[in-house]
Amino acid sequence: MHVIAFASQKGGSGKTTLAGHISVEAERAGFGSVALIDTDPQGSLADWWNVREVDTPFFVKTTRESLPDDLISLAEAGVDLVVIDTPPAITDTIHHVIQVADLVVIPTRPSPHDLRAAGATVAICTEAGKPLVFALNGASPRARITTEAAIALSQHGPVAPAILHQRVDFASSMIDGRTVMELPGKSRSPGEVSELWRFLQDRLEGTVTNPFTRVDRLSMLAG
Repeated sequence: MHVIAFASQKGGSGKTTLAGHISVEAERAGFGSVALIDTDPQGSLADWWNVREVDTPFFVKTTRESLPDDLISLAEAGVDLVVIDTPPAITDTIHHVIQVADLVVIPTRPSPHDLRAAGATVAICTEAGKPLVFALNGASPRARITTEAAIALSQHGPVAPAILHQRVDFASSMIDGRTVMELPGKSRSPGEVSELWRFLQDRLEGTVTNPFTRVDRLSMLAG
């Protein structure tokens, strides 16, 4: 089982949207059984899931204290991927989630404020020894600042080659529990999500370096 955490100090970075989209795309691409966890007190990801017309990915309610034990249960039940959304602030919860993650995705909009805010999340990942990637989100097509943002972020970690651009379909799909992959019509958005997932999958499959099993590691954290 793999665990992806979407984390960013900056509100409005698109964490919830990306968490929902990547969880759906992972199942659509045949990665296996996917579970969602929402640790943000605002509960936006939970709200999105509650209005979905399908039951997958399935949703898991947990607390900060019970998270390691719940992940052990999911691993033993044969879940392949857990996607965790986090609060839009540097809190104890984010520290806790990053500790149990295999990969941390930091959604970042190409703006000076977002670039500056990314540093706090990078510091937590570095301290915890967790791999991270940046995902540029909400970009304007052919905008120079997008390229500049990618260059700036690359000084601190890998940047996903897939750039998610600002389009209405991302926001509108989340209203009724869907994703851009599940909307009718033609758009470039589904292709961007698919490309991002393929990149994340490659990163995940390269993180299996710990000699302990996931259950062993989580048991140590839970204990």
